[in-house]
Amino acid sequence: MLKDMSDSLERLYDAVCASRGKDPAVSRTARLLKAGPRKIAKKVAEEAAEVALEAVTGRRDEAIQESADLLYHLVVLWVEAGVSVREVWNEMDRRERLLGIAEKLPKTRAIHAVQSTLPLAPKRPRRAR
Repeated sequence: MLKDMSDSLERLYDAVCASRGKDPAVSRTARLLKAGPRKIAKKVAEEAAEVALEAVTGRRDEAIQESADLLYHLVVLWVEAGVSVREVWNEMDRRERLLGIAEKLPKTRAIHAVQSTLPLAPKRPRRAR
């Protein structure tokens, strides 16, 4: 199952990359990429909120549909930001080695000390807002 998910996201990533050269009048993905990172990020935030609301209200089928929309927009944002699926999977693997797959890394200095013992991917400079 996880392999299928990984393959699906990688195929989606490749398709989004291929959409860069398409006509924005014909391709929604090309239109979204042309709109730029702020518009894409706004769509990611909107979809995340929709997933949360559907889940909280118990609308399971809608939560599934909105989750698929969220993944689509997230992948478009990755493409725009130059983040590859492989880099995300590498980060997931790194986190699993630290705390297990079902835990999110805390944003504390203590965990940064542990992290510093593992190889890290190069950090990208943050964009000014």
